[in-house]
Amino acid sequence: MGKQVVDLEPETPFHTFSVAQTEEHYATSSIQGLSSAEAALRLKQYGSNELQGDGGVKWYKVLWRQVANALVVILLIATALAFATKDFAEGGVILFIIVMNAAIGFWQEFNAEQTMEALRNMSSPTAQVIRDEARVTIPNNQAVPGDVMIFEDGDVVGADCRLFEVFNLETDEALLTGESLPVQKNLEHIEKADEALGDRLNMVFASTTVVKGRAKGIVTNTGMKTQIGKIATTLMNVDANEQTPLQKRLNRMAYFVFLAALILVLIVFAVHGFKYSNETAIYAISVAIAIIPEGLVAVVTLTMAFGVSRMAEVKAIVRRLSSLESLGAVTNICSDKTGTLTQSKMVAVRMWFPKDGFYRISGTGFVPEGDIFCQGETAPNGEFLAQEEQVPIGSGTNHYLRTIQAASLCNMSELRRTQNPDHGEWTAIGDPTEIALQVLAYKAGLSKPALVESGFDLIAEFPFDSSVKRMSVLYKSPASEHLIFMKGATERVLPCCTYWRSGDDELSLGGEKGSGRAEFEAMITEKMNALAERGLRVLTLAYRKFHAKPGMDLVHGLNRDEVESEMVFLGLVGIYDPPRAESRPAVLKCYEAGIRVHMLTGDHPSTAAAIAKEVAIIPEDVNVVNNPLIMTAGQFDAMSEEEIDALAELPRVVARCSPNTKVKMIAALHRRDLFATMTGDGVNDSPSLKAANVGIAMGQSGSDVAKQAADIVLTDDNFATIVQAVAEGRRMFANIQKFVQHLMSANVAEIVVLIIGLAFKDSDGNAVFPMSAVEILFLNMITSSPPAMGLGLEPPSDSNMREPPRSAKQGLFSFEVIMDTFIYGLAMGALSFANFCIVIFGFNHGNLGSECNAHYSEACEGVFKARATAYACLTLLILAHAINCRSLREPGWSRANLSTLRQNRMLWLSIIVGVLLVFPMLYIPGLNRNVFKHSGLTYEWGFVVAAVFIFIAFAEIYKMIKRNVMKPLCLENSSELEMQRMRTCGDSVYDEVKE
Repeated sequence: MGKQVVDLEPETPFHTFSVAQTEEHYATSSIQGLSSAEAALRLKQYGSNELQGDGGVKWYKVLWRQVANALVVILLIATALAFATKDFAEGGVILFIIVMNAAIGFWQEFNAEQTMEALRNMSSPTAQVIRDEARVTIPNNQAVPGDVMIFEDGDVVGADCRLFEVFNLETDEALLTGESLPVQKNLEHIEKADEALGDRLNMVFASTTVVKGRAKGIVTNTGMKTQIGKIATTLMNVDANEQTPLQKRLNRMAYFVFLAALILVLIVFAVHGFKYSNETAIYAISVAIAIIPEGLVAVVTLTMAFGVSRMAEVKAIVRRLSSLESLGAVTNICSDKTGTLTQSKMVAVRMWFPKDGFYRISGTGFVPEGDIFCQGETAPNGEFLAQEEQVPIGSGTNHYLRTIQAASLCNMSELRRTQNPDHGEWTAIGDPTEIALQVLAYKAGLSKPALVESGFDLIAEFPFDSSVKRMSVLYKSPASEHLIFMKGATERVLPCCTYWRSGDDELSLGGEKGSGRAEFEAMITEKMNALAERGLRVLTLAYRKFHAKPGMDLVHGLNRDEVESEMVFLGLVGIYDPPRAESRPAVLKCYEAGIRVHMLTGDHPSTAAAIAKEVAIIPEDVNVVNNPLIMTAGQFDAMSEEEIDALAELPRVVARCSPNTKVKMIAALHRRDLFATMTGDGVNDSPSLKAANVGIAMGQSGSDVAKQAADIVLTDDNFATIVQAVAEGRRMFANIQKFVQHLMSANVAEIVVLIIGLAFKDSDGNAVFPMSAVEILFLNMITSSPPAMGLGLEPPSDSNMREPPRSAKQGLFSFEVIMDTFIYGLAMGALSFANFCIVIFGFNHGNLGSECNAHYSEACEGVFKARATAYACLTLLILAHAINCRSLREPGWSRANLSTLRQNRMLWLSIIVGVLLVFPMLYIPGLNRNVFKHSGLTYEWGFVVAAVFIFIAFAEIYKMIKRNVMKPLCLENSSELEMQRMRTCGDSVYDEVKE
């Protein structure tokens, strides 16, 4: 071990190294491994074996995101001005708002990032290595280059390794290459340094999974230098802090508010002849503060934080507070099939044998409990048929038993029962397709362990290979016969068959081009299509008796081409990945919401179309032949952008899908100005997750890199959770509109009062303030903000998922929201100012006193009373307006609406507390005249109450006019209309093709 370790460059082509060269490169031994001391030194040299993502959770980056926005900057400017004019009360309050907002946002987002960090560490927690010439288990992050790592069935590979010992090893590399089929590994030397990743068969890569077999390898790369780490490094260069549409709109609003505040300040100074005085400066700041919604940042942050918490409850982790709002604008959802729309639990549900016909298998999942029924030659449409007969366990025709033997023995998967042998849960190791066949064998009473125990002995195996798409094994039977069993894709197994079994008879297929073979293959194709159209993945089983020549080496002397010839066709097995029960209702809910669903899958087109019909992505009665709604990736990828843009409808189902196809689909949606979300789990899905408006990664089956690239991570990999996320995004955005309208209406009302009030001059010729600076801050923060927070927590309306997606260009301030903001604001301001005028001119003879803005005097009693009246009136109007804002158009003061108010505890409590707080502010001596600059009310309460009733009546009449004049918000029968539209789209193109 005295050799110097060579520093590794990322591009070192270890797949071209021999095992000896790899050992020399890392000064290690494939037999002895590393010593513990040497491993400790290398851990310091190379670092931990883990993906760093963004370098871990950095608290200062999270904190910076909380203060780096325009509205906070404006508040900081207002704080500085307040302190500069020695108005420490206002400055302190605004500064407190900024600190509170940053603290809340930091706490929520930091927790979300820590949750994601925990998810990243779940991929491969331990590894088996040889240390000090002994096999030990270590935390995976302690593996170092030069370690000898051991892999077995079901293991997640912990690092990139050069293999030196292999036994029937297959790995699932779909996360890296997108290849859905397992890759058979070997030890053959590779010459090309730039060999494609999927063809580096003497290497295994970090985060891939061992499907079957076992192996040993020398660790060549760890951490960010692995293949998965290189992709992660590339993704880290993408700006992860790009602002969402909501953030951009709030910033634009902040700039507008800042400009408006400057204009108002100029107006104030212009009225005073541009003569500076502390009172003028304070009033100018008060007017500027009146138009700035101080509570907006905190309310937005809190609303998003509650949205994140609510999504976590439904098993979706939002990586940043600002990403959830984008879901409300989603128009199209592009979803994977396996595990998202389906349960990802393969189960054999149908078989077909010549002569016997179809069989039905009951039971679900990995649990080997169920029965097998013979249905005869009836097509496999009905679950239960009157003429079907149950096949007793362990019995059946010779043809049936031989077929089950093939399914059981040509199989490397294992079923295991955990905990109590009688009541424990069943688990499975191996390829999902093989697991389904093994469960079938258990149900028939011919499980692999039972057959092996009865005397079946494995002699040789020709593993599944993606180039041949079949697998075969050689067994010695209890009767000392040698039997070859084969399974695989129908188009790859049929050419190997010379005979076919019909009951106990084995009939010849004739020559390769004989009429007998053509008729037989046509029959098989018909039956295979009958199964595929039910959404089943079809496998073909075959066997033959093998007569070994005397002295033949049955382990090393076999030629695969010779062994896999002259086979006897046995039958077809249909394997089903059942849709989740909640998938169909969720898809229909999407159509009700005006959202279109696309399924992008690697399955056969017939299988994909069948599942799409089951979950309502396409209507059940559409013709799938030549239908533009159903395409293969080859067809879609072959089209130019112009051809895709010319399509009346983008395909709803894309079969045999590749990662590039997903990116092309997202680009096509974007060219149509649509807002799309994409689901993904593999590293190869990362580009499409980044390209989508909202990327959603799978938390259970997803790779670390996919989770880093995504905006949202589903912990249950369930399509229905996506729909819940969309509904939550809509709810949150609607609530943001509600409280922004509420806050801005209050600000408009304050500006109306303050600006018009400049017209009133006291005996010294100075303007009289209709409201004091403290009153304004109190209205903005204490009166307006709590109800706004309550509006942010409003439950979804009944029409939440029956409205069309909002336009991504529409933004936070739609025409209706802007109109409501100004109309309600003008109404509240007018009523409040009217009360101010009534008290001053109607009951105090227009006496405006002297220096009433600074302190109380007998001469200022009328001004202080009028100011208190305007303040109390505006307070109650703002609180009453919170109830109006619960709905844009529905009556706010109806019995039905008020009865649901109790569901929002925050809202009604804030209204009650807001009303009660008026009284101490008005009547506590010292606080009223010295701080708020107003006096207690007596008869003036009559004007305040009258103004509230007038405003409520005005609001209800205004909403009634909107309901009668404006276009309805809800979509009518959108689910049925969407299905009919797809039928029309498919039928019209199909008719053109026929013509």
